[in-house]
Amino acid sequence: MIIKDDETVDIPTATGPMRSYFFRPAAAGRYPGLILYSEIFQVTGPIRRTAAMLASHGFVVAVPEIYHELEPAGAVLAYDEAGAERGNRHKLTKELSGYDSDARAALDHLRDLPYCSGKLGVMGICVGGHLAFRAAMNPEVLAATCFYATDIHKRGLGKGARDNSLERIGEIRGEMLMIWGRQDPHVPREGRSLIYNALSDAGVHFQWHEFNAAHAFLRDEGPRYDPAAAQICYGMALELFKRRLGEGDQRAERAAAGATESRH
Repeated sequence: MIIKDDETVDIPTATGPMRSYFFRPAAAGRYPGLILYSEIFQVTGPIRRTAAMLASHGFVVAVPEIYHELEPAGAVLAYDEAGAERGNRHKLTKELSGYDSDARAALDHLRDLPYCSGKLGVMGICVGGHLAFRAAMNPEVLAATCFYATDIHKRGLGKGARDNSLERIGEIRGEMLMIWGRQDPHVPREGRSLIYNALSDAGVHFQWHEFNAAHAFLRDEGPRYDPAAAQICYGMALELFKRRLGEGDQRAERAAAGATESRH
């Protein structure tokens, strides 16, 4: 699908306006909505390309700036040591409640858009995987894809590094797709086992996939990118979202096409 990728909205939240970027099909109609949560570097080139890919498959994609209280609107952190240090510091400066209220605001805004069908999913990468995991605790989230979600196993998200994501797993109602790299030092085997067992014990409907890949293997910049694994992962994510959220409603486009055909 041809997409539109030039819409920017400052969504009101409990902690101030949250700059968010929207990607969606250009064709008239109503489409399922996705929130895409970034890595600690915010809305970088690779994140934008991922959002565009999702939109081209028939989704309205909202990409919020996860550190909107701590960085000026439009700030993008570099993929270098200084950027990583800054992003990791922000991760532990922001209040856990701020992450949750951001998710609530983004879901409400996305659901109410005239071109959104109201069926919602979430996807996230790295710390964004953890944010997608927590966003899935909202009952209207029908599906979530989490790529190598950091800090769940060690309860390390938010100010004080004392998050309760493991304890709240039972609140998840949608289907989860959990994807990991076996060579990822940020989520070791013991940590992955802890999360797997907690999901199983809570009776969550989930898929679990591990790849022989490093952290950030999905990012299409840098030496850890694994394009073959990334292609498989994107395919699995799209299958989940299309199955659980539907194909959208392009009646306006079809009606226009039918009217054109009837005149010839």
